[in-house]
Amino acid sequence: MLQSIVNVINHSNNPLPEYATSGSSGMDIRAYLEAPIEIQPLERVLVPTGLFIELPQGTEVQIRPRSGLAIKQGITCLNSPGTIDADYRGEIKVILINLSNTLQIISSGDRIAQMVFQQVSAIEWNPVVSINETQRGSGGFGHTGKQ
Repeated sequence: MLQSIVNVINHSNNPLPEYATSGSSGMDIRAYLEAPIEIQPLERVLVPTGLFIELPQGTEVQIRPRSGLAIKQGITCLNSPGTIDADYRGEIKVILINLSNTLQIISSGDRIAQMVFQQVSAIEWNPVVSINETQRGSGGFGHTGKQ
C-alpha cells in the first residue's frame, strides 16, 4: 500500500481516524457534535467531524458509507462517494440519510462514514471527430441483462 503524509487538524475530542486492520482501505470517521442528532425516516443531515486536512496535490479523499451502519440502522451517505479535493481546507462534514422506517440517533463519537484516499490524474481534452469502437460500444445501464 502506497503511503503519504497528510497534515490534519483535529478540533474534536475523538481520536484521529485510523485503519482498523492491515488490509483496510478506509478509515472510519466520527461525528463531532454538541448534542445527539435525531434523524427521522428519509431525513438527511450534515454531520461535522472536527477534522480539517491538507491533501497532497494529485490526491482526493472519498467519503463512503459504513456497511454496518447501513445494514443495522439504515443510515447511509448521500453524494456517495463524496469527494474532498486536494485544495479544500474546510471542515470535513458528512451528509447522512436515514433510509430506515424508524428514528435514528447519531451521537458525538459515533463512527458515521469511512474515508478512502485515492490518487487522481488530471487530463487534457483532445477534441476529435470519432473515437475507437469496442465490443461493448454504447451499451450501458443493464445492457448485459440479468444473470
